[in-house]
Amino acid sequence: MLTAGKRLAVFSIREGKGGSIWVRAGSAFVNKDGSLNVLLDVLPLDGKLHVREAGDKKDTVQAGGGGRYGLDGGLDSLPVGGHS
Repeated sequence: MLTAGKRLAVFSIREGKGGSIWVRAGSAFVNKDGSLNVLLDVLPLDGKLHVREAGDKKDTVQAGGGGRYGLDGGLDSLPVGGHS
């Protein structure tokens, strides 16, 4: 059920050769009146978005999720500058 303050995950789902590819496209939040605020990080190529309840961040990280590179913030969460 959608209740005010609930955090939702937004995905673009593409069909690939090996099956469906889920790309995290952004986040959404439920307002007091039941409407949604949708914050997109990317735009879907096909114009379709899939919105579902977001899981706990701890569960996502432990399961190896959090984006293509296994990072919650994607490439933006990597340190900038210098080599390691």
